[in-house]
Amino acid sequence: MEFEQLKLSNQICFPLYAASRLITREYQPYLDKMDITYPQYLVLLVLWEKDGVTVNEIAQKLILNTNTITPLLKRMETQGILSRKRSESDERKVIVCLTEKGEEMKKTAAGIPEELGSKIITDKISISELTDLKNKLNLLINYLVDKDQPGE
Repeated sequence: MEFEQLKLSNQICFPLYAASRLITREYQPYLDKMDITYPQYLVLLVLWEKDGVTVNEIAQKLILNTNTITPLLKRMETQGILSRKRSESDERKVIVCLTEKGEEMKKTAAGIPEELGSKIITDKISISELTDLKNKLNLLINYLVDKDQPGE
């Protein structure tokens, strides 16, 4: 091949993309039982960690634009999972809170990480290798996020 750098096997983006898709596919049966999508699950993870946050905070945690998050939150509100209300101190901010249903979903979701881990952790990949991979990916994510911040 004339341009070796254009081989799929030489790209960092493809293994990251493929791994992300395949991991998301592993989550799907669990999320189907909860009647939510993977992006909705990510929003719930943010809210289970800290309830009553702004749309901007959720978008920042998930490294997404607010215009991507807003339709997602609207669907979740329609499903009765969360509520959105204007901040009393700053009407430009929208506060997102879990409903009783959203809080209850935490109990169902609590077993997902362990069940998923038991499928992935085998004689081919250990928990320490997965932990190391996660840590390295977080370093990459943090670098890419920080380099795009104004004034950097």
